Amino acid sequence: MGWLNYYGLIAVAILMIPNIIDAVCEKGAFENKYRNTIILLFEQIGRYGCMAFMIFNLPYTFGFWFGSALVVYLSGNGALLALYLWGWIVFRKDRGRAKMLWLSITPTALFLFSGITVLSIPLMLCSILFGIGHITISYKNIE
Repeated sequence: MGWLNYYGLIAVAILMIPNIIDAVCEKGAFENKYRNTIILLFEQIGRYGCMAFMIFNLPYTFGFWFGSALVVYLSGNGALLALYLWGWIVFRKDRGRAKMLWLSITPTALFLFSGITVLSIPLMLCSILFGIGHITISYKNIE
């Protein structure tokens, strides 16, 4: 793989599809009631960092470090994307804690799994920031 990770681009696009549909169909669906500036900053830095590092490979930060890593990467990401989409379908009309946690933990796991599989330290760090921010905000918005 060169500087562009096509698999990561596809994964990010698939993650975004239900969010775009939800934003268009349900105005105000993403209203944030939780106002902790640090957590919000973690989420935004993590979110955009994860998307960027899933798509663009920095020199010397990307590489499959074990045999069959591409198969593991594609299988793991495929399974996590399927779980994420399944959650969107199952919890489509729900606005409860289960939906919010499902839809925040699954992408965090996908980003972290990808970072570990391709040995991308920036992606791993951003996924941790994203997880801290996104899971906390999702949980707190339900209270």
